[in-house]
Amino acid sequence: MKTIDNLKEFLDEKVILYNNTKFIDSDPIQIPHKFSKKEDIEIAGFLTATIAWGNRKSIINNANKLMDLLDYSPYDFILNHKDEDLQRFDNFVHRTFNSLDCITFIKALQNIYNNHNGLETVFSKGRNENLQHSISQFKQIFFEINHLPRTQKHISDPLKNSAAKRINMFLRWMVRPNNTGVDFGIWKSIKPSELSCPLDVHSGNVARKLGLLSRKQNDAKALQELDKNLRLLDPKDPVKYDFALFGLGVFEKF
Repeated sequence: MKTIDNLKEFLDEKVILYNNTKFIDSDPIQIPHKFSKKEDIEIAGFLTATIAWGNRKSIINNANKLMDLLDYSPYDFILNHKDEDLQRFDNFVHRTFNSLDCITFIKALQNIYNNHNGLETVFSKGRNENLQHSISQFKQIFFEINHLPRTQKHISDPLKNSAAKRINMFLRWMVRPNNTGVDFGIWKSIKPSELSCPLDVHSGNVARKLGLLSRKQNDAKALQELDKNLRLLDPKDPVKYDFALFGLGVFEKF
């Protein structure tokens, strides 16, 4: 591992390189950027993050299809759809996320906005030093409606040793300040210091090469280790280093 000062300097430079609006063009975060209303941004962000695995072009294409099916008014559709409006989702599929999963997600989101005061309120509950307990609690609330057991696999549970990459990415989008035009900073009840890095193959491999991570699996224990080390570099905004780790892995093949 480089000395901590050298490592911080190196990664801070990479954050500046990647944490800017050019990053949006090739990233799924472009989907919520199509909206200006808080609820539209968070619903578009949540649904996009839900299908954010596999080929990024395919993720973006399918997220755009999803927004089209929601009439490009996700919040209005979630609140006011009728049962017959859900038939349009019959052919939607992204990898193993199919139309039945999609319809369950729409109904679960409707329940969250009607009965739990929205996504931000649900994620703001049950926190300790980070948001991993909140994510687990969110999953319980999300699936309190009738649902197929198969749909549960599309929301990870950190308390069952998942790194919950996609939800941590979504939380980064919502919470980190919008000081470079990439993340949104629309959730004020959660601090950036509470966020965890979206740990995936790219960020995990780079973190290991830099000595930030020793655990071989990308699971909840690895995330805990990575979180601890990123907080040494910046305790107030540790997840800004997601841009550096991801950029080094994807764009620089580090």
